[in-house]
Amino acid sequence: MKRRIAAVGTALALGCAPVLTACGGDSGSNAGSGSGRVGVVLPLLTSPFWESYDSYIPKQAAAQDVRVLQTVNSDSDPSKQITDIQNLLSQDVKGLVVSPLDSAAIVAGLNAAQRKDVPVVAVDVAPDKGKVAMVVRADNRAYGEKACRQIGAAVKTGKVVQIQGDLASINGRDRSEAFSACVKKNYPGIRVLNIPAVWKAERAAAGLEALYTAHPDIKGIYMQAGGVYLAPTLSTLRRHDALVPAGDPKHIVIVSNDGIPQELDAIRKGQIDATVSQPADQYAKYGIYYIKRAMAGETFHPGPTDHDSTIVRLPSGILEDRLSAPLVTRANVDDASLWGNQIGKSS
Repeated sequence: MKRRIAAVGTALALGCAPVLTACGGDSGSNAGSGSGRVGVVLPLLTSPFWESYDSYIPKQAAAQDVRVLQTVNSDSDPSKQITDIQNLLSQDVKGLVVSPLDSAAIVAGLNAAQRKDVPVVAVDVAPDKGKVAMVVRADNRAYGEKACRQIGAAVKTGKVVQIQGDLASINGRDRSEAFSACVKKNYPGIRVLNIPAVWKAERAAAGLEALYTAHPDIKGIYMQAGGVYLAPTLSTLRRHDALVPAGDPKHIVIVSNDGIPQELDAIRKGQIDATVSQPADQYAKYGIYYIKRAMAGETFHPGPTDHDSTIVRLPSGILEDRLSAPLVTRANVDDASLWGNQIGKSS
């Protein structure tokens, strides 16, 4: 067994009680119980990815015997997200699972939780600083690297569009920096044209319309969030008669991030070439997993886990459980293990 996630990993492996009353790490006011209500804060619900994550939360809470309140939607507003956290704290929650919109702004919410001795698990986005029990996230720099390699190998030279996320989020920064650095190093003949779309479909649509009108010779597109960028991208290309299937010499190579069912269907149709499957199901599972244990007073350490991931220590000192996020192409798009092929089906 590879578990090294807790200070008492051996005891856990030997079968401690579900609430872990005898298995706590550092003590806090909730140490030794692992019980109490949990608040879950979503960044937005205008993306199929976050809708899917939201649907997994109650299932995982029930499976792991954790009491969660109705999820809260911060509606893409970092200020509202802080208010949402404060409102949940006023309801005497004993734990929070939060997906930060802004890696810096979220610190105010983390500080409020710390003052009440309420542990926080961050999902999908790491805060720049502040106290969290764990970040549950995939390697977002790898997202940008995989997109670069996939597009670069096909395009080699010419103009490529990068539809960026919000650079106030570490996810947007990691994906953008990794993609641009990889292109510069490995494909010097490619010119990257950036659209700062801040996870908003309308900005992606307007930006791509303007760029395609000015640069009809675009050869590739990297969408940093297929959940919000796929529909406007396909619509814009279709309007310009530029949505041609893979294999056609005029095909624009498109790589995305998220792994939603709509992206998988687009791969099957040859409209896009690949996506990185960001694990919405695992985000929900391990968000609940870590908050339950943090509420019981457990602490965690860097190293391999028993669920095929590795906990790393970020430069900020925060721990991150770095989950797997596979690249999906025509070759493996029908893999039944992909969450995008499972969502909505009976378990």
